Amino acid sequence: MSVAVSYRVHDTIGVITLDRPDNRNSMTPELLDAFAIASTAARDDAAIRALVVTGNGDCFSSGADFKSTLQRDGDGREPHEKSYAMYEPFLSLLDIDVPIIAALNGHTVGGGFGLALVCDLRIGAADAKYGANFVKLGLAPGMAISYLLPRLVGIATASELLYTGRLVDGREAKALGLLNRAVPAAEVLAESMAMARTIADNAPFAVRATKQAIRRGLALDIRDAGRAESHVQAQSIAMDDAREGIAALLAKRRPVFTGR
Repeated sequence: MSVAVSYRVHDTIGVITLDRPDNRNSMTPELLDAFAIASTAARDDAAIRALVVTGNGDCFSSGADFKSTLQRDGDGREPHEKSYAMYEPFLSLLDIDVPIIAALNGHTVGGGFGLALVCDLRIGAADAKYGANFVKLGLAPGMAISYLLPRLVGIATASELLYTGRLVDGREAKALGLLNRAVPAAEVLAESMAMARTIADNAPFAVRATKQAIRRGLALDIRDAGRAESHVQAQSIAMDDAREGIAALLAKRRPVFTGR
């Protein structure tokens, strides 16, 4: 079987590909471990000038695998540490100096949506769905989404999307500022590679310095935001409402929340 996440280089453009389409590229331990390896390879590759992150299949990533686990096991870990550990491999993209383009080939939800937000630019499929539906599952958000989303679309729009858990299609995502471009699904990767090539043709030091300046100017301390979220998310995971929300999702029915 192929690795769950691959890293390859095309000229001076690195490409990370999530490759478990049968499981919607969800956040299984296998995929997360493989992503950490691919991200490290990209970080250590001094030859690349841009990075594209994409997926195979109809989903970029559906986020957590609710038939598997919502937290990563580990001896002596506190609940919030187990929650944060779920997102740490995706957040490792923050260690990469070159611009990162998310080539969102399909649906991008929950933690997968968070992965897209960590990237610098996003090109998505016009007919795919995007968003963070945590509250519909009885969960508090993770992956620093509550930090990143308001900075992309503004506080009011981010509040609406997070409070309602509503998903938007690629056209609305482009209008809201979530996506830089929305194109037919078959064109997403090619469009992303073309943008990466335009970036890679510029002066490498100047591009890296520009990325650092943007992050510095926004005080983009995403990891601290992710750690703060992990405390509340861990509390929500332990509640009856989370069990009800996930059970309802798997049973394809409407959840009945009790506030416990």
